[in-house]
Amino acid sequence: MTASPSLAQPSSGAVSAPASLAMADVADRLGRLQTNIASVLLGKEDVIQLALVTLLAEGHLLLEDVPGVGKTLLAKAIARSLACSFHRIQFTPDLLPGDLIGVSVFHQPTGTFIFQQGPLFAQVVLADEINRSTPRTQSALLEAMSDRQVSVDGQTRPLGPPFLVLATQNPYEFEGTYPLPESQLDRFLMRVRLGYPNREAERKMLTQHREGEPVERLQAVLHAEDVIALQRQVRTVKVADALADYILEIVHQTRTHPDITLGASPRAALALYRAAQALALIHGRDYVVPDDVKQLIVPVLAHRLVSPRWNPTGQENPVFAVLRDIIDKTPIPA
Repeated sequence: MTASPSLAQPSSGAVSAPASLAMADVADRLGRLQTNIASVLLGKEDVIQLALVTLLAEGHLLLEDVPGVGKTLLAKAIARSLACSFHRIQFTPDLLPGDLIGVSVFHQPTGTFIFQQGPLFAQVVLADEINRSTPRTQSALLEAMSDRQVSVDGQTRPLGPPFLVLATQNPYEFEGTYPLPESQLDRFLMRVRLGYPNREAERKMLTQHREGEPVERLQAVLHAEDVIALQRQVRTVKVADALADYILEIVHQTRTHPDITLGASPRAALALYRAAQALALIHGRDYVVPDDVKQLIVPVLAHRLVSPRWNPTGQENPVFAVLRDIIDKTPIPA
């Protein structure tokens, strides 16, 4: 297990933030944040936007793609742009839960046990190749991701705020891996694939890396208290009753569709609701529109559904086709 040093030290004590922000202030902060990250992760504005939706909705992100497309870069860029503490954990088969959470060590001079924090105690955590560790170790993340806390020796220790887990896995490599169970997948607000960059972005990348890794020179544009203020603002974004019913109808159809054996959970409905609020805020609105929900249905729901017809070595997962079919058939509220 390897954990990188912090990019920035977390602030001491509770982080306070203003209760409400003006929409112009929100737009300015989020615009600077997106531009800063996009300066090093080239040609991936859509992925950056989804990552920020996850951050603002107080969720966690599963990055699933082949090696070398920028998954680690995205995590580092977010942490540096927010001046947040950052730890990268390389998941391996011999990794133990204590390697993530930390352990109590006996301190002989005082005759007491002192808790040594593990790499989970950071504001942004990169769980690299999460499916290479055993289910026992994977399960150590459940409490951290759900409740933003860990329990050690009968004592509960808070994580963050903010607290964001970005996990990576290669969907095309199965030997020596432990697939994430449905209970673990359900803790991720979204699953996103970066894909290969376009030709022009890749050309700029070659030039940009002449003098070293550009993310190491990235400057912070926001701080932890700014993130918390924006997260609070997300909760104030209005969702009309008709749109809430639209979300519930989409989720219900995943539970009754003949090609789906495991439909979306109530947690999934709440995740789609909160993500739509965050996307509306990113677009500079204090209310959700149907397009916000439609844009997020696949990244929020697809990884939570199970189809009996899916063969990992085959073509597209039929879950994507099912969701597209549900979207097309479900009336959009006026």
